[in-house]
Amino acid sequence: MHKKIPFYKYQGAGNDFILIDNRNASFDRKNEQLVKKLCDRRFGIGADGLMLLQQAENYDFEMVYYNADGAEGTMCGNGGRCIVAFARDLGIISSTTDFLAVDGPHQASIDGNQVTLGMIEVHDFRKDGEAYILNTGSPHYVQFIKGLADYDVFQEGKKIRYSGAYGDKGINVNFIEKENNGYFLRTYERGVEDETFACGTGATAAAMTVALHHNMEGDINIPIRVLGGQLYISFHKKDKAFTDVFLKGPAKFVFAGEIDEANL
Repeated sequence: MHKKIPFYKYQGAGNDFILIDNRNASFDRKNEQLVKKLCDRRFGIGADGLMLLQQAENYDFEMVYYNADGAEGTMCGNGGRCIVAFARDLGIISSTTDFLAVDGPHQASIDGNQVTLGMIEVHDFRKDGEAYILNTGSPHYVQFIKGLADYDVFQEGKKIRYSGAYGDKGINVNFIEKENNGYFLRTYERGVEDETFACGTGATAAAMTVALHHNMEGDINIPIRVLGGQLYISFHKKDKAFTDVFLKGPAKFVFAGEIDEANL
């Protein structure tokens, strides 16, 4: 008897994820090879990452996030928004939630397909040349670029991600450019090892970089456009500290199905 795995597909601004309801703990969270196969776009379902929704004492649920390479990952902002929509669709929550992720507790609210996700506070940053280095739940390198629409994000991002400066684990690489009333962002994500259509923790790091670069203070809201849509980041900034950090954007159900583990 082959094991069939029920799954749900969601996307947040083009960042797509496989979601599995694992409240009964039937999915082996240590099986990284299976996760990698499920995320494969040619031989599996295909996704930028996979999430397990699990039971968590004193919280509505726990989010366990995996990169497409099968390894358990750091925080994923777009994934966080998608799992909130998933929890709502499962009837676990209604419009607000407190859930647990790898970087600690998160609060979120959902209205239709728009999710506002509370992110961790950031109290420090450093610079690498002209670039800013911040950890918004995942480590990010952010650099201003002119002519970003035509920039080779894959090759340039890959060089920085694998440069010895960031050790074996590497770093996510973001390039931003001012446009109209906000900024345009493109991201090379480690673990996916490619440019993605959106990166929530990257958009958060990019907005913070803008505030640092322009010495902005107080309550700030910065629109960040990504390849897959529009995100909004808000926070309170005082000196180097970012508090009340929120990432707002879409999270949409795409389809559901089941896959036979033996066929992978």
